[in-house]
Amino acid sequence: MAALTLAPTLVALLKGVSLNPGGASFSECLHFSVEGRKQLTDHYSRLMGTLGFWKKRAEIYTSFHYYCVIWSILSSWAVPVIASIGSQPNETSAYSKAFLVLVSSHVALALSFHKGLKVADGMKAFRHGESEFYDLYRRLLDRPKTLGDTEVVQIDTYIAEVEKIRRLVRNAETESLPSIDDVKAK
Repeated sequence: MAALTLAPTLVALLKGVSLNPGGASFSECLHFSVEGRKQLTDHYSRLMGTLGFWKKRAEIYTSFHYYCVIWSILSSWAVPVIASIGSQPNETSAYSKAFLVLVSSHVALALSFHKGLKVADGMKAFRHGESEFYDLYRRLLDRPKTLGDTEVVQIDTYIAEVEKIRRLVRNAETESLPSIDDVKAK
């Protein structure tokens, strides 16, 4: 049962990810000149590897987080039941005690990895980084004037904001998770 519920995490570890098509992109955006569209398209093509990495890490952390949550819930219900069954002197009490140790040890091990690998922080950081990037991406496509009055300012502001998001996620990878406001202040 433990291996079966761990399968989504193992699949996330082993499979590749593909970015979802997001509709019209920079190459079709009429807000920008040909040169501006090329610069934005080139910039996005350089980020595709990073975005794929973020998506894969978010999937791994998310699936392992839910694995731990599910087992925590199951064990909080099962351990008292197994303990009460095992406290009755009969032929199954030895099996009940062994099963109790097995379930408790499994959950303790999973939660140790969850805490040690900072799964919740990683899940949050990679998912937020990915989301922040795509929000900014859509904002530039849909409302470029919110990033500046001219095309040059809009593109420069966009690239600078992407750099801040990347720095935020990079800090999360190295186990120091500043807030978005901390990064924007720099």
